[in-house]
Amino acid sequence: MQNQNHYVIIMAGGIGSRFWPMSRAAFPKQFHDILGTGKTLIQDTFDRFASFVPADNIYVVTNERYFDLVKEQIPAMSDDQILLEPVGRNTAPCVAYAAYKINKINPNATFVVAPSDHLIQKEEVFKQKILLGLEACEKEDIIMTLGITPSRPDTGYGYIQFIEDEKDNGYYQVNTFTEKPKLKVAKDFVESGDYVWNAGIFLFSAKTITTAFTNYLPDMAEQFSGIVDAYYTEGEKAAIAETYAVCKNESMDYGIMEEADKDDIVFVIPADFGWSDLGTWGSVHANSQRDAHENALQGNVIMYEGGNNMIKTD
Repeated sequence: MQNQNHYVIIMAGGIGSRFWPMSRAAFPKQFHDILGTGKTLIQDTFDRFASFVPADNIYVVTNERYFDLVKEQIPAMSDDQILLEPVGRNTAPCVAYAAYKINKINPNATFVVAPSDHLIQKEEVFKQKILLGLEACEKEDIIMTLGITPSRPDTGYGYIQFIEDEKDNGYYQVNTFTEKPKLKVAKDFVESGDYVWNAGIFLFSAKTITTAFTNYLPDMAEQFSGIVDAYYTEGEKAAIAETYAVCKNESMDYGIMEEADKDDIVFVIPADFGWSDLGTWGSVHANSQRDAHENALQGNVIMYEGGNNMIKTD
């Protein structure tokens, strides 16, 4: 039975500029079937969470220009579940908007915040780790993140060092965050065995995250809590427009996670669930079905003496 206090916030406001010319501002990456599976990335993300979280409790935060795309691709979502940003302000305002809005109707809510455009190949493992994190955040005033067991010393990811303990409860206190280290440092991290990649997936209760905003981003907390009466009303759009006009551009990693870590309330669940952020065409090629010559082909394509190509056509 699904827990009615579990909620999902899907972040879907990016424009996927590294996937130009397929991904454009008017039709970005998350709304494309980029892997040729028959479903777009945001549809995959929604369906993955809907398998164990009530569909009515899944919210999408996106730019207001993508409202029609979300409605078209996920028709099960009500208008109140689609949170529209008038302008991008990074991930902290995105999370604050959703957290304060949902807190209005359910102060007992526990959230998972996830990007809309990531690949998860081992979905059952992912489900188990998310439920572990949600249950922990229900019991304790902690902020949780998922850490991916690194397969190589990649300099494109942030790294999380955790402190092993004897509790063996599946999650560990975070010691340090390191953003995109140099190659030698990344090699040392991977060889040490106590670092994981930062997947940008966060978990916390409504109480914990609103308190964190009050403590670490007080101006933002005041801005989004100050319009609580407008949430779920016709006045929400105007109130959000005014709020986004004055709130600062801030990420969850810098604005909340690194500050909360100083107070020893940030924990990580190390995991391996076949994750990729699909950040480049190279990562799409690596996660696509390939022929004997390492060509990943989608569409009506005939190859002649070509190798190691990523080709996608209508």
